[in-house]
Amino acid sequence: MLKIGLLGCGRIGQVHARSIGQIEGAVVTAVSDAFTAPAEALAARTKATVMTSEELIASADVDAVVIGTPTDTHYDLIHLAAAADKAIFCEKPVDMSADRIRDCIAVVEKADVPFMTAFNRRFDPNFANVQARIEQGEIGEVEIVTIQSRDPSPPPVSYIKSSGGLFRDMMIHDLDMARFLLGEEPVSVYAVGSALVDPAIGEAGDVDTAAVTLTTASGKICQISNSRRATYGYDQRLEVHGSKGMLRAENMLENTVEVATDNGFRKAPAQHFFLERYEAAYRAEMAYFVDQIQAGKAHKPSITDGLRAQLLADAATRSLEAGTPIRL
Repeated sequence: MLKIGLLGCGRIGQVHARSIGQIEGAVVTAVSDAFTAPAEALAARTKATVMTSEELIASADVDAVVIGTPTDTHYDLIHLAAAADKAIFCEKPVDMSADRIRDCIAVVEKADVPFMTAFNRRFDPNFANVQARIEQGEIGEVEIVTIQSRDPSPPPVSYIKSSGGLFRDMMIHDLDMARFLLGEEPVSVYAVGSALVDPAIGEAGDVDTAAVTLTTASGKICQISNSRRATYGYDQRLEVHGSKGMLRAENMLENTVEVATDNGFRKAPAQHFFLERYEAAYRAEMAYFVDQIQAGKAHKPSITDGLRAQLLADAATRSLEAGTPIRL
């Protein structure tokens, strides 16, 4: 039985606690949060012990830690967990600074502890199916990938100010997905963006509407479009065009019922929030984390995958500022 300690008992910590509760080979033994109420509530639900983060990481009753705390705390927690010989599951981004992520890579590799960066969308059943069929050669050589990601509404401006910007906060998932599907590292990043949804986001120095073009050394292309607003729900689609055909993953809808009247055909809206849309992905990524530890195998996405996605987000930010493509 893998004994897991949860660092962070907010929304994402609660998601991971539910996932662990559905895995036969794992159990939550300890929880920690900067605020007492959520920690005690989650401890009551999981029958875990409330500890400080330092106590949790040092505890002999914890084999692995799940880091679901604010990004600016990840660096210190990763260092502590690596020194304590704990397996690490860390939410994205690993850190806002690529250099600090490199520091984390160094300590993780020196300690030789398992580490997984939580890019949950790789574990979405539909997206994973697309990637598997690409690897099987069903559509030949990949030529162009198109990813669309649009939130129902923007977060508060107070969050925007500390998020690191749309590319590091929102698009980083899509940048990782681009690498997952292209099968080749991008060498060029070109970004454009505007503040069309909320002028306050622009005043805070960020954009809420953006597009990025990635190009690989062999000429493969990925186009990513993001918006902080979609009036019809949580819009998550992708398409991969290859030399022998095309694969496409459509939106997950609230239900599969379609009605036809004299007004035409009508389907249900897209699921409205990321927790519902990616529920299966969150469960699958945690099951994979546990399975890989128990099998003694390496994890993907790794901490290096976290660094590569961050470097792409950084390049997109620089491209937007400069108005030109950035070579990597």
